[in-house]
Amino acid sequence: MANLTRQSLQLPTEVSSEILQNTQEQSAVMQLARQVQLPGTGVSIPVILSDPEAAWVKEGDSKPVSSATVDTKKLVAYKLAVIEPFSMEFKRDIPALYDALVARLPLALANKFDATVFGKVDKPGEDFDTLKAVTGQDIKTDAYKGLVAADLDISEHDGIVNGYVISPRCKSILLTATDTTNRPLFINSVAEGAIPMILGAPTKQSKGAYVTGTPNTVGFVGDWTKAIYGTVEGVQVTISDQATITSGSETINLWQQNMFAVRAEIELGFRCDTTVFNRLTVTA
Repeated sequence: MANLTRQSLQLPTEVSSEILQNTQEQSAVMQLARQVQLPGTGVSIPVILSDPEAAWVKEGDSKPVSSATVDTKKLVAYKLAVIEPFSMEFKRDIPALYDALVARLPLALANKFDATVFGKVDKPGEDFDTLKAVTGQDIKTDAYKGLVAADLDISEHDGIVNGYVISPRCKSILLTATDTTNRPLFINSVAEGAIPMILGAPTKQSKGAYVTGTPNTVGFVGDWTKAIYGTVEGVQVTISDQATITSGSETINLWQQNMFAVRAEIELGFRCDTTVFNRLTVTA
């Protein structure tokens, strides 16, 4: 990774905020999970394993005492970063530069965060939960039966399904699912071509939800009230035209090639109760 030198060109605060907002809007996980603000050292968060239980009592009898079972997890922020080179023409036209940053950087950050949560890429550390090994339900043979099985498994672990994240492959499978009279199960009309809801729960799409394996994972479903992500600050952006950067096997000397590079980074953490999530799978 190149050592970028901070230059005089700074992004307006509203542009940095818009990059963060767009990252959240393009990340399926961020749309469904709860956000908290983190201190730099992280924070311990309570994880409720079981709820207190009420009981009927007769007049004059002692009232029952019941406590929730609570564990704690450390929510730690890990740094996620990307460097993107631009031609100097963008720097001369500042509005065009801002528009390019707002359009391009959020997707790169959102895709990597989602892919990490779903286990498509390695997690950054031990204090970061992923859904890579949660219970799998096959939807290739009978999509409806697989979805109901996932709902049942999550409910048996004291969860309530309130969100699906599907890959484009999963969308294709669900679009072709029909009932006994060949009517589509998950869309109202072919013209819509979208699946906004599955079994009454909202649906988001993410390329990161497709994870190769035996079998392949094409989507995730769960109780997102038991998932949380944390951020230390917004997206931090640094711009340089003096560095040498490496992209794969290519080396780019910014000054020599009349270019500049933008480095965007954000500190993120993710924790959840993995027992209330399922994977949607298909055999290869």
